[in-house]
Amino acid sequence: MMDNRKNSLRNLILQLTIDAVCVFFSYWLAFVFRFLPDHRIPLTYSDSFRTSIPWITLICLAVFALFRFYNTMWEFASLDELLQIFYGTTTACLIVAVFGYTVFPNTLEDSYGMRIMRFPIPVYVMGWILTFFLVGVSRFVIRLNRRVKRKRLNGARETGEGAKRVMIVGAGEMGSLIIKDMKHAPQSKGIPVVAIDDDKKKRGTRIHGVKVVGGRESIAKMVERYNVDEIILAIATAKQADRKKLISICSKTGCRLKTIPALYEILQGSTDPLRVRDVNIQDLLGRDEIKLNTEEISGYLENRTIIVTGGGGSIGSELCRQIACFHPKKLIVFEIYENNAYVLQNELQRRFPDLDMEVVIGSVRDRARINHVFECFHPDVVFHAAAHKHVPLMELSPGEAVKNNVFGTLNVAQACDKYGVKRMVLISTDKAVNPTNIMGATKRICELIVQYYSRHSKTGFVAVRFGNVLGSSGSVIPLFKQQIAEGGPVTVTHPDIVRYFMTIPEAARLVIQAGGMAKGGEIFVLDMGEPVKIVDLARNLIRLSGYEPDVDIKIKFTGLRPGEKLYEELLLDSEGGCHKTSHELIYVGNPIPFNEKTFIDDLSELKEAAGVDNVKMVEIVHRLVPTYSGHAEKTDLLAQ
Repeated sequence: MMDNRKNSLRNLILQLTIDAVCVFFSYWLAFVFRFLPDHRIPLTYSDSFRTSIPWITLICLAVFALFRFYNTMWEFASLDELLQIFYGTTTACLIVAVFGYTVFPNTLEDSYGMRIMRFPIPVYVMGWILTFFLVGVSRFVIRLNRRVKRKRLNGARETGEGAKRVMIVGAGEMGSLIIKDMKHAPQSKGIPVVAIDDDKKKRGTRIHGVKVVGGRESIAKMVERYNVDEIILAIATAKQADRKKLISICSKTGCRLKTIPALYEILQGSTDPLRVRDVNIQDLLGRDEIKLNTEEISGYLENRTIIVTGGGGSIGSELCRQIACFHPKKLIVFEIYENNAYVLQNELQRRFPDLDMEVVIGSVRDRARINHVFECFHPDVVFHAAAHKHVPLMELSPGEAVKNNVFGTLNVAQACDKYGVKRMVLISTDKAVNPTNIMGATKRICELIVQYYSRHSKTGFVAVRFGNVLGSSGSVIPLFKQQIAEGGPVTVTHPDIVRYFMTIPEAARLVIQAGGMAKGGEIFVLDMGEPVKIVDLARNLIRLSGYEPDVDIKIKFTGLRPGEKLYEELLLDSEGGCHKTSHELIYVGNPIPFNEKTFIDDLSELKEAAGVDNVKMVEIVHRLVPTYSGHAEKTDLLAQ
């Protein structure tokens, strides 16, 4: 600490001394230039200079201090600092001129007999110009010295071990910032060697010494020419479709790919604009930012008590994060797994310190616990995200899928009806459409529960149906990443299997928006974009990890798992298509009539059979969901 103070004091004295010398020489040279034609400076002006220069210097140093010359890091000086020097020196020299002309008469003899005279106007003007020049030069010498050292360091890094040669895609403002940051940061292990931009006007120009050599069509050629190791996508404003094309081109080069955050992430303040991260599969499959009708959403979330069941899960936790932005009166996170609940609680408390939140541990299968929670908090809105969702595991334990998904939903729906909840939103799945597995069949029954209670309750019950969510627990992406990290092979069930994907934030935003549109009884269907072949997903992920598919990492086909089908559907044939809503990515399906008179009795019978007699249980599931094409060959090992 003492050493830092000594260094700061030493630097301050050095800067004051240099500035004093600059001021002295500025006015001395001004006199020299003014009287150069006369070949000598008149004695009276020589006396006046010697008498006046001390207070001129003091005035200048005082003004420089006011303009924070001695609180600026001149190693990073740029145009802003140049303007700072201009304003400071101009003000100082103007005060000197005004002071000289108002205080001193034309001629005055001091106590030592020296004659003091106001300076000629050209001397004040030239003194200002020279002060600006010399003080500016003294400051930018510091920057120049740092630049020389950095160039020497960059040269050593470029030729040294571990130095990565980097291509910057995007020669706009963000690209400029990235290049500048990489060049200025001694800890950076990358050297920007070339830039790419589709704007033909920029080609041949240089950004901080890095040449713009062409557009996207030249990426592969320039990677080879400049021996590039890493590519950074520095285009925050690019549309998602454009980013996908660029990533696809870059991924074929074999270079490691990195990117900066998208514009909406920067505007939301959720990330640093210069935080460069690895390109991930979400960058390839995600879409442009989902635009929400915040007025519609605020109307049913703001200042309301909200419960999210399964609040610690992938979808549930993201719902909690986004609900917190709409200033609820109280947010209750209902979760059976305390570790997830604890992590989410810490995150929300850190990000939303004013959020009134309760974390409640419990299971939706426990009817008494659900009723107790509803009685304590009297929620206005319930998002029901708690469910078993892993298809192959549920095929092996179908009774657990029925007890958790069907009767957990029934418990929540009955509590909503009993305690006067205004709206319940069920998170459903595309696997509920023509289900071939017990998980999908149970979620279809959950949709029927929502439709049944929407007609027999004052609560507005709705369901939101969508496909796979990228990066959620149990999804294919974490599995592929683990397999790649282990050197492969990456296992894909079938070469033709396709799935719909969306990101977790996308899904949560659309669920919240759909909840705002609900009138009661609807099954909202989210636009999932284009279906993706899982084998293509695997290949892209292998490339993004820096490997070549089927060369460095093998892809192995293992066959469809129990309950799996080649493609998923978002609508039943009998739902007769979708109707558009006010949101371009949300549709609503036509409700399918079912036998409401026997529905509750069928559920009671199903509850008795679940986990006890799985053959009978599956028969009842078939009765409730006629489109279910599963069977009872796979049953719980412990079921009778």
